[in-house]
Amino acid sequence: MRGPEDALAYALARLPATYAACAAVFAEARRLAPGFSPLRLTDAGAGPAGGSWAALEAWPGIEAAAWLDSSAPFLDLARRLAADGPPALQAAQATRLDLTAGGPFPRADLVMASYALAEIAPPAQAPLVRALWDACEGVLALVEPGTPAGFARLKAAREALIEADAVILAPCPHQGPCPIVAPDWCHFSVRLPRSRDHRLAKGAEVPFEDERFAYLLAVRPGLSAAPAPARILAPPRAAKPGIEFKLCGPQGLETRFVPRRDKPAHAKARRLDWGDPFD
Repeated sequence: MRGPEDALAYALARLPATYAACAAVFAEARRLAPGFSPLRLTDAGAGPAGGSWAALEAWPGIEAAAWLDSSAPFLDLARRLAADGPPALQAAQATRLDLTAGGPFPRADLVMASYALAEIAPPAQAPLVRALWDACEGVLALVEPGTPAGFARLKAAREALIEADAVILAPCPHQGPCPIVAPDWCHFSVRLPRSRDHRLAKGAEVPFEDERFAYLLAVRPGLSAAPAPARILAPPRAAKPGIEFKLCGPQGLETRFVPRRDKPAHAKARRLDWGDPFD
């Protein structure tokens, strides 16, 4: 970010999508850990703080926020956007720093890094994840682009977190080795509306876009939370005989078929989508 114009251009083009991805991740965190009510937030690599807005939307009871980023233009824009926002964001502590410095970072119930690991050199990513985990007293949320490279970064982060005794809450339904191997990768999608300004900034005519993202939720042992029994890893394939699902479960990858003739199960399956838990 060379200046405020660059930061504003990024916000117009990308902030709606990164916000939507974070909102989807936090909605899943709320579903799996309904008793979690964070009071403090640390947003590492905050950028214009779209992830913090998504966190406040999910947990309005957050009282204090800390923004960490190496870009002064991003932090300045984050302050401007928060001027009329929730009190926790109006009073957020904004700190300009290099995340690879290794911390310690402000401790918080909810620690997040969205679309941030991609900006970190590979050798520094695992130490950063461990520093974020050290600062976390409840839930750590990592969100990355839904690309093979984004998934690879999270897969490595998952291994580092399990070594640090973290409990993986989502999207994984187990604590074992990740069963996904290249060229496959684990990612999800969220659809968001485009405002007029958003369409103009991107030169787009379609009034919506689909943001592909990958994510990881890790929690401290003892937090009241339970992973899903299984996770749908791709759009369900509906045909006349029934619906086929690609799942990740405790035993690894599997394909599950729900026949149309099983009317109660089929009616339930029709409401399921990519990324949903599968009971």
